[in-house]
Amino acid sequence: MYQSASASMTIFVIGVNHKTAPVQLRERVAFTPERLQQALNEARLLTTESLILSTCNRTELYVVVLQPEQVKTITQWFANFHGITLNELKPYLYTYDTEQAVQHTLRVACGLDSLILGEPQILGQLKDALKTAHQAHTTGNQLNRLLQHAFTTAKKVRTQTNIGANPVSVAFAAVSLAKQIFSHFERQTALLVGAGETIELVGKHLVANNIGTVIIANRSLPKAQALAEQFHGTAIPLSAIADYLPKADIVISSTAAPLPIIGKGLVERALKQRKHRPIFMVDIAVPRDIEPEVSELDDIYLYTVDDLQSVIEENLQSRREAAAQAEEMVVTEVNTFAEWLRAQQHMQLIRYYRQQNDLMRQEVLSKARQMLDNQHPTEEVLEYLAHTLTNKLTHAPTQALNQAARLGDYAQLEYARKLFNLTDRD
Repeated sequence: MYQSASASMTIFVIGVNHKTAPVQLRERVAFTPERLQQALNEARLLTTESLILSTCNRTELYVVVLQPEQVKTITQWFANFHGITLNELKPYLYTYDTEQAVQHTLRVACGLDSLILGEPQILGQLKDALKTAHQAHTTGNQLNRLLQHAFTTAKKVRTQTNIGANPVSVAFAAVSLAKQIFSHFERQTALLVGAGETIELVGKHLVANNIGTVIIANRSLPKAQALAEQFHGTAIPLSAIADYLPKADIVISSTAAPLPIIGKGLVERALKQRKHRPIFMVDIAVPRDIEPEVSELDDIYLYTVDDLQSVIEENLQSRREAAAQAEEMVVTEVNTFAEWLRAQQHMQLIRYYRQQNDLMRQEVLSKARQMLDNQHPTEEVLEYLAHTLTNKLTHAPTQALNQAARLGDYAQLEYARKLFNLTDRD
């Protein structure tokens, strides 16, 4: 039986993120890779379609349901799956449906809802979530279409705005500043002091920008060697910095040392050997790895964490301006998808109309075959088939037209003229 659009399927997004929930709660409701398949299998029993996005900053369920009341059941399952009560979860939970759900999905894909505005990693995570759900056979027409639309929108935002053009991480900002000093990275040597996550990110950004040589200095030589292998570089102990500093055009340091590792005297000697070719230095460590007095030397460009923060803030402001443009694009794309959704809702009416006509066809065809089996003349059977099928197909529309004519409902008569492609004849 045909159901009206009001009873058709609805898209919902249910979740928590860095804006609504503390990290302690986000950790408790995260779906680990090991349990994601189980979660999708269970969600499939409660929804028409489902997808799970779980990152360090957000856990979200993207679902399609036939009845909005199903969302209560899904939310309860979400809490139960992670062993917490619904009362614990509710204060941090958000639920979006229909166009709000579409808008949220597009904003997430574009990095507009991220902790770091415009960051691109979330788009890859969303693509992975769709791939996992698709492999688990939990997505269908609506979620597949929504996510593909989100990916297309994100691509438009990245190509038509500057939301991702400027660095907003410490590591990226450091490399960005270095590029302002040296125009030919392929000719430069970078000395990275430390072997932690920040230094690893710095190394990745340097390599991505075609740095010539990378040297990794660390207290633990094996750690330095492991990192140097990633960048096809050289590993040295901290004690060898004095020997390698004269070779370094770029020095970026981030260790947990309690006292400075690079002093003013050490840098002075390096500059003499370099014949005063400049050195770009970034001290990311807290407490500092490089003595502040180093900044007093000629041919030294020394930046600290605070200096980088000002660069990051400038770039964030640039991203905010681009984000305003991106938000306008998202609104347009939400409207586009909403039109598709509305069309899908009424496709059920079209399918039902065709099914009804097909049932009539089968009924009349069955009767005609019986007549042939009973030796009725072929001409008589064809006449019956054409006459009866025509009457059945035109019965309901003819009744509606007669009623409209009696009531003087000229608007409905005009709709019928367009619907049935009728033209006046002489």
